[in-house]
This record gives sequence, structure tokens and C-alpha cells, in this order.
Amino acid sequence: MITVSVEVVGTMERIWDLFTNPNHVICWNYASEDWHAPWSKNDLRVNGSFATRMEAKDGSFGFDFEGVYTEVDLYRGYTYVLEDGRKVIVSFEENDGSVVVREAFDPESENTHERQRYGWQCILDNFKKYAESV
Repeated sequence: MITVSVEVVGTMERIWDLFTNPNHVICWNYASEDWHAPWSKNDLRVNGSFATRMEAKDGSFGFDFEGVYTEVDLYRGYTYVLEDGRKVIVSFEENDGSVVVREAFDPESENTHERQRYGWQCILDNFKKYAESV
């Protein structure tokens, strides 16, 4: 698995909400400023599903990032399986006024591990920027 993480100033409850609430997800879930997330939906429970549309602002490319939750532990983390069968583990850990958000994911075969790590890390960095500004 590839692991990325970020430490975000805030309470566990606030960081969890900003990370999982679709109204917030659309504000940060993209890797660069020329992309955006026009919509998101989330049913955060075991066997619940989520989907977020991720696309280039110029409309040249886009995809729906979708999965189904297999484990959910409120304020601690969750696990989901993507449409292609890859597993993702998300954890939240309090750390003296901040929360460390960690994602571990099975890599796909089209892009190098370094490129995948970079893309997922950029999204987490964007989350930190958003969460610490609202």
C-alpha cells in the first residue's frame, strides 16, 4: 500500500466533518487549481457508498471517484473499496490541537507509485489548506 498523510490544526469533530461532508468535499477534493469537484455524495456507513466528481475545469477530462465502505469507526477512520477493487484505509489521530489524517491505498497499475503518492498527497495538502482557512 502507498501511504500519505497530513496534520491539520483543529478538533477531531471539525476535521472529520470537513473531510467527510459532501458540502465541504467539493471545496478541496482535487489535486491542482485547474481541477475541481463539482459534486459529491456520501453515505458514511458500512455498505454505504460515496462518489465525487473530479474533473479539469476546462472540461477536457474527468472521472467519478467512487467506492463502498467496508468499515466505519466514527472519528477514528474508515475503510472502503474502490470500483476497481482497490482498498483504501483512512485514519484520523488527534495530536495536541491537531489531527493527523492518513490514507493508505492499494496502487493502480497505470501510473507509477511516485505519481500516485504525489497526486493523493496534493489532495490531502489541499484539504489542509481548506480546513485551516474556513
